[in-house]
Amino acid sequence: MENNRLGIIVGGGPAPGINAVIGAATIEARNRGFEVIGFYDGFRWLASDEFHRNLHTICLETRRVARIHFNGGSILRTSRTSLLDKRHTSEKHRVAPDPKKVGEVARNLRALGITHLLTIGGDDTALSARFVCDATSDDLRLVHVPKTIDNDLPLPQAASTFGFPTARYVGTGLVKNLMRDSQTTGRWYIIETMGRSAGWLAQSIGLASGATLTLIPEEFAPNTKLQHIVDVVEGAMLKRRVQGRPDGVAIVAEGLTYRLGNPDELTGILGRKVPLDAAGHPRLSEVDLARIIRAEIEKRFAERDQKITLVDHELGYELRCADPTPRDMAYCRSLGYFAVQLLLKEGLAPGVMATIVNGNLHPIDLHELIDPKTNRIRVRTVDIHSDTYRVARAYQIRLEREDLDNPDMLGKLAAAAKMEPRAFAKRYSRAAARLSEGLPEKDET
Repeated sequence: MENNRLGIIVGGGPAPGINAVIGAATIEARNRGFEVIGFYDGFRWLASDEFHRNLHTICLETRRVARIHFNGGSILRTSRTSLLDKRHTSEKHRVAPDPKKVGEVARNLRALGITHLLTIGGDDTALSARFVCDATSDDLRLVHVPKTIDNDLPLPQAASTFGFPTARYVGTGLVKNLMRDSQTTGRWYIIETMGRSAGWLAQSIGLASGATLTLIPEEFAPNTKLQHIVDVVEGAMLKRRVQGRPDGVAIVAEGLTYRLGNPDELTGILGRKVPLDAAGHPRLSEVDLARIIRAEIEKRFAERDQKITLVDHELGYELRCADPTPRDMAYCRSLGYFAVQLLLKEGLAPGVMATIVNGNLHPIDLHELIDPKTNRIRVRTVDIHSDTYRVARAYQIRLEREDLDNPDMLGKLAAAAKMEPRAFAKRYSRAAARLSEGLPEKDET
């Protein structure tokens, strides 16, 4: 094992358990005779000509990492620096690597004598890792450890990505407190959760906490109108009032914003241009979907001369650096150990992702995860035809087709909205249709 040197990189947003992977990988690698180098801030410095070893790396030793698995955050910090060519990040193009950035990474790794590389991150980091692997496969072994609280990487056997269980646990506790506040004060909370491409986090928190309703992007078609999303939320509020409850909690996944159309259409809704992130995605933190929904509902109630107290709340940053639960701690320590085992295993592809299936190590070639249409890593979304979704949906309060078909219920709903029953049924028929049957919404406008 002479002259073997392992580099560790953390990319993307924080997630509980990162330190556990770093610690376990460092200990196992050093036990195997490796020198271990941690790189600060993901690919940020490695991909630039400003990289300095003394400033941007740290020598990781067992004594330094022995107890870091208890802690959230990342001792190597992280960044969203991507190795994508920004000229090809729109939906019209298949993504491609930035030759200059990938070349800088390869050059800096070789200069440091890195023979093995461990990357920790989500889909964008996995994509950058694949680009590095393709550029250095002759002299570098690479293993990627999947990390994201969004749970949207296509792991086998429906295995969760690390960080997701802790985020669900912490998020459920916070929503529970807001539900109690909602009931006590007679107000509604509209809570926006993270989940750029998939609604796993929103759905799981909503199901665990018993939120009044939860909306995820998988339920809506591309180019859905904001009006329709607001109709679903307002319909639940009106139904809740008919049931004698002025309070409730609605959870909306931030990825619903992408269902509203491309960045130009978002500009029309917001009245300003939405900037893109390093991977070419509209920056969802700039949109504030919960506040947009709140403002529209307040406007509707005001037009009917009705009072309603609404609070919008963004639930996300509180989850990312939480201390991991014992489940995530154990899972991540296993992933860190297994990642080093894969780096030493002969006969594998030069770039693989480490996963655990039924308690056993299961490597996946990074190239098998490619979406051929986009050249990105495939995204795992919520199956709205699954039994798990059906359970989550069953405990929510939304307008149903049965509500509109029942003359007595329709009359009460119409009275709550200060409308004629026929007009109400026409206005909210789409909000009550299809979603209640667990089918994807189709845009008919």
